[in-house]
Amino acid sequence: MDRGTVGSAQSGRLLVEVREEGPSAVVTPAGELDHHTADVLREPLEACLAKGFTRLVIDCSRLEFCDSTGLNVLLGARLKAESEGGGVHLAGMQPVVARVFEITGADAVFTVHDSLKDALADGAG
Repeated sequence: MDRGTVGSAQSGRLLVEVREEGPSAVVTPAGELDHHTADVLREPLEACLAKGFTRLVIDCSRLEFCDSTGLNVLLGARLKAESEGGGVHLAGMQPVVARVFEITGADAVFTVHDSLKDALADGAG
């Protein structure tokens, strides 16, 4: 299993770490995802897709806030990944973030896992 770090990006309120984990790119945003920080997540997601990763696992365990702009970044990545035969998997969402997905119905279009471990195990089979 490759656990090499691919890269990271940051803004004052959002840090994004990216690493390879087998066939998946694991993207971990930490902090607040909103219209001020959306590009800090969008750019690494697009870079992963450009490198050929079609299975993106977003480890949401350190994401403290997500507004509609952040949601749109994730939806855009989902569309691109699915057009290449892959998908975006969300893992470990905090209740405040999960609520945004529930209210908007976005939780129905993503594969949601309780933990990063579950999301990675799902892709290993």
